[in-house]
Amino acid sequence: MIELEDVPELIDPVMVCAFEGWNDAGDAASAALAHLDETWGGKVFAALDAEEYYDFQVNRPTVWLDGGVRRITWPTTRLSVIRVTEPTTRDVVLVRGIEPSMRWRSFCNELLAFAHELGIELVVILGALLGDTPHSRPVPVSGVTSDPELARRLDLEESRYEGPTGIVGVLQEACTHAGVPAVTLWAAVPHYVAQPPNPKATLALINKLEDLLDLRIPPGDLGEDARAWQLGVDQLAAEDSEVAEYVQQLEEAQDTAELPEASGDAIAREFERYLRRRENVGPTGEKPVAGHATAERPAEPEPPGAARESQDGSGDEE
Repeated sequence: MIELEDVPELIDPVMVCAFEGWNDAGDAASAALAHLDETWGGKVFAALDAEEYYDFQVNRPTVWLDGGVRRITWPTTRLSVIRVTEPTTRDVVLVRGIEPSMRWRSFCNELLAFAHELGIELVVILGALLGDTPHSRPVPVSGVTSDPELARRLDLEESRYEGPTGIVGVLQEACTHAGVPAVTLWAAVPHYVAQPPNPKATLALINKLEDLLDLRIPPGDLGEDARAWQLGVDQLAAEDSEVAEYVQQLEEAQDTAELPEASGDAIAREFERYLRRRENVGPTGEKPVAGHATAERPAEPEPPGAARESQDGSGDEE
């Protein structure tokens, strides 16, 4: 069962999901959802019954002190809501949890029943996988769906993946069979540096989600953290000649494969994102509050190359 507290009345709602575990390489997807929750101050209003879906010997509860009173936090999946007002007002329901240990079909059915009750118009699932991608290049992020019409409308890939899957793939298909539009965004994390955190992959997912939903998501410290992460991996790679050579091979292969992507459309997308970023920072560099953009914009924007890295890429997972 789902426990509810003050179910809100939502405006143009979309649901964004991420789950710790097998589909969360480098913790990139769960960290992206945590960023949204923390940036906009999400209010938790629902939680799934942990007894139904989790093996507590695999995902153990934690004990903590609340004013001298010992309390237990059980591993589960929680739902929170945030209201975004720029560029238009809409609500985003965040589904943040751990990949369940059992009863996956019931788990998905409960989430979908709840999405139906809230009037959710689109489900976006975030995932991250290990791939042959160099850490020194923009993180490839692909958007896939099992809905041919949605793929055409949003310029996404139709999923062709076959093989083992996790809760991300199961929820994607459950949405399709239930007639709920659903998209999965996959970030490719370098397999040779898979340990979390990976702020560069997290930022890539945030960027792609921003484009997909036409939202303005303040990046916070993610840009600086991503640069520090890449610098650290650069230094580690430089200390091992074999790793450095392997990274160079990956760079050459990706540069060759993505050469056709240096098109007018790609440049235009990056420039549009850059302008949105400039609108989201005030003339003295202050950040807006809770999704509100600052009206003023500096007179002379820098060239698009100074903006964040473009996150266009490809992948095929489910």
